[in-house]
Amino acid sequence: MNIKHTPPLETIQKIAKVFPTPFHLYSEAELEKRARLLKRAFQWNPDFKEYFAVKACPTPGVIRVFQREGCGVDCASWCELKLAEAMGFRGEEIMFSSNETPAGEFAYAKKLGAIINLDDISMIDYLNDECGMPDKLCLRYNPGGELKIGTFVMGNPGEAKFGMTREQIFEAVRKCMRLGVQEFALHAFLASNTTDESYYPLNARILMELARDLVRQLGCRIFMINLSGGIGIPYRPEQDEADIAKIGSGVERQYDEILRAAGMEDVRIASELGRYMSGPAGWLVTKIIHTKKTYRNYLGVDACAADLMRPAMYGAYHHITIAGRKTAPVEEVYDVVGSLCENNDKFAVERPLPKAEIGDYLVLHDTGAHGRSMGYNYNGRLRSAEILLKKDGSFELIRRAETPKDYFATLDICRDLDLQ
Repeated sequence: MNIKHTPPLETIQKIAKVFPTPFHLYSEAELEKRARLLKRAFQWNPDFKEYFAVKACPTPGVIRVFQREGCGVDCASWCELKLAEAMGFRGEEIMFSSNETPAGEFAYAKKLGAIINLDDISMIDYLNDECGMPDKLCLRYNPGGELKIGTFVMGNPGEAKFGMTREQIFEAVRKCMRLGVQEFALHAFLASNTTDESYYPLNARILMELARDLVRQLGCRIFMINLSGGIGIPYRPEQDEADIAKIGSGVERQYDEILRAAGMEDVRIASELGRYMSGPAGWLVTKIIHTKKTYRNYLGVDACAADLMRPAMYGAYHHITIAGRKTAPVEEVYDVVGSLCENNDKFAVERPLPKAEIGDYLVLHDTGAHGRSMGYNYNGRLRSAEILLKKDGSFELIRRAETPKDYFATLDICRDLDLQ
């Protein structure tokens, strides 16, 4: 069981007077807390580095909190690299983990000194032709098959488009050594959004055994094991949160058994946790603007799937509370819906809630990762603002809401239209 904390109604009302709903709200205290818990869990590895997955929340006001805590960034595109550069990240503070990489992006990443993570063996020549090989290089591994703990299937790496086979990893290291690469890192992402505390240690074991075998057989140097992301969060109140301290201890045991035993105790451990780091620190705040009763009871809100795509796209669950009604009895069952001309624009289906009225504020929980960042403009809907709730109770606009001018900006070739 995990407690879903809701911002006080008074705080929401105060913010809404300045910045109308809907808006994404982030807790500075929670962001900072999660960064420190992760760092403490891996303090046994002196060079441990968290590379926050920018795709989860590409908002400088959020990333700055992690930057202050010593985190780097994991980028996957030219724009994400541009953002990292603008924020002052340089060199090995940046991981560049892309796939099907467009021309020019490897060269840009190399210019910044980022650690480039190659997804496929065919990318070696592509990288070398574009900008030459770096001294350090990361390779992404896919062991194939199913990822099992006992009889429980945790993931299906064999169905994923990412990474290289074991044979390809060995071939890639040989080729890259001939081309001048001095040091290597290994990376794998084998399961998504799991709160099973055995996942990271299992992923670590797979990568560490591969690293040990590469060193023994090829004589290469391994400088980092990047466990990537995959640690999930409990979206439902009845679910338990993963114990990050227990996860860190589990990875340490694998490190001792495999790497230390092989004389490789100087290998850095890294992670790329987006959802774990920022997910529980965010809320989408929206207001009920209509109610409707046909075959079901509907609450129509001023947010829509353009503000939070996950429920429409995946049928994902996000807990919903009514601000200021924490102790109110659950009396009704509602579909909570937005305004898009799509029937899947629903934040909740047949959700038990206290009796709600027009003007109430609904709070959608755990939207700090893959919330605003997955937004879009279907139906001409404009994406909402992002606000940081500071530790002292004040708040700061960290991304303004979109305007019609933003929506029409790429139509500046249409000189005959007045779209101001």
